[in-house]
Amino acid sequence: MPTNVSRFTEVVKRERSRLGNFIRGQVRDAAEAEDILQDVLLDFYAATETIEKASGWLFRVAKNRIIDRSRKKKEEPFAPVDGEEGRSWLEESLPDPAAGPDAAYARSVLLASIQTALQTLPPEQRDVFVAHEIEGLSFAEMSAQWHVPQNTLLARKRYAVLALRERLQAEYGEYGDFII
Repeated sequence: MPTNVSRFTEVVKRERSRLGNFIRGQVRDAAEAEDILQDVLLDFYAATETIEKASGWLFRVAKNRIIDRSRKKKEEPFAPVDGEEGRSWLEESLPDPAAGPDAAYARSVLLASIQTALQTLPPEQRDVFVAHEIEGLSFAEMSAQWHVPQNTLLARKRYAVLALRERLQAEYGEYGDFII
């Protein structure tokens, strides 16, 4: 808690409107923009005494928060989705072989395409993708096992998914979007 509450109040009165406008200019969702503003002001409240150039600090922290939230949103679609029966996203995406010979054939062709596409990935990306999506390892487990930071593993998985999608879209058109 800052001992210099008057400085905090003065800076917030002076910068709140400008900072809020800056954040709203970067973030479309008004509620999300307000959340970022409140988070930044809360951080400033906790660190008021140690910050010399408050205006620059506030805008830098706001920009970092906006970037962090945008990264989180980009990563969400790549998270595994387990079906109702605990099946992996791959099982959910592929045709059910019990649906008949056509579905079984389509499934085998798609699995072969995915296997071929996986072989085109750099080994680091392929290993993370297979471990997470097929073997079901969490990023924390991989990080501990391989001694690689989780953020690095997340980035590798993201690049793998993007490359696989591109490859499968080239081969299957829009249907490739539903596979990966």
